[in-house]
Amino acid sequence: MALTVEQVLAIAKATEAYDGVAPLDEATLLTLRNRPEDVTIWGDVRGFGALVSTGSTAGELSLVVLTQHRGVGLGRQLLLRAPSLPTGTTAWSHGDNPAAAALAAKQGWERTRELWVMRRPVAGLPPAPSLPEGVVVRGFEQGDEAELLRVNAAAFAHHPEQGGMTATDLAERMAESWFDPSGLIMAWEVSTSSTTGGRLLAFHWTKRHSETDGEVYVVGVDPAAQGRGLGKLVTLLGLNHLASAGVSEIHLYVEGDNTPAVRLYEGLGFTRAAADTHVQYTRR
Repeated sequence: MALTVEQVLAIAKATEAYDGVAPLDEATLLTLRNRPEDVTIWGDVRGFGALVSTGSTAGELSLVVLTQHRGVGLGRQLLLRAPSLPTGTTAWSHGDNPAAAALAAKQGWERTRELWVMRRPVAGLPPAPSLPEGVVVRGFEQGDEAELLRVNAAAFAHHPEQGGMTATDLAERMAESWFDPSGLIMAWEVSTSSTTGGRLLAFHWTKRHSETDGEVYVVGVDPAAQGRGLGKLVTLLGLNHLASAGVSEIHLYVEGDNTPAVRLYEGLGFTRAAADTHVQYTRR
């Protein structure tokens, strides 16, 4: 009997409780919950494979095995049972797992990206800066969606996931229980800030995972507004927003080869542990 979405989510939750890291990324979870028809699932109560259609010839593969059933080749069996996986199919190892690396190498998958997790305590956080002339900041309001999507697409034009965010993707995230409009901090031109439909310059979307854990979810700057220090401005405003909400630690995800961003976050007190590395493999 095929696994249900509820069974898949239960296996993922049990795995996260043991490993301390979620085995499925946010996009996969949202697709399972909201568009299960876009996911092919196989496996049994010991573990599962899930292939998310991305609207192209390739998709994103997830393999999850319960802790008590690891070490006997079940991950390999799930991979071999997968439907046709064309060149360009991707898969994430949430943590630089040696077993995942070995399986990928044996099956012809190439290590293509590293996503780092960086963290810092709230204690000692730099204060929020003064706003530059011509800029006003406020939280998200209904009607801001189009400008948010425009800046997001421009800022992440070359990013394989974030740059493709659609209105549907945005609505799904805003429907999540964690969404807080005041935590989506938006920097606007002064002349248009009081009405919707004006020009957005930059934004920092924060996310509160729990009472103690906050995240720099997305920071985006309109390329036409770069060079004005807006990225650092909205980042610090967001960090202080999370601090005022009572969290004790803040984390973020950053591409390992994005040296300017890594340096910015290091300058703001974020550090990385080697274990906090998510690795993407691509089928060649």
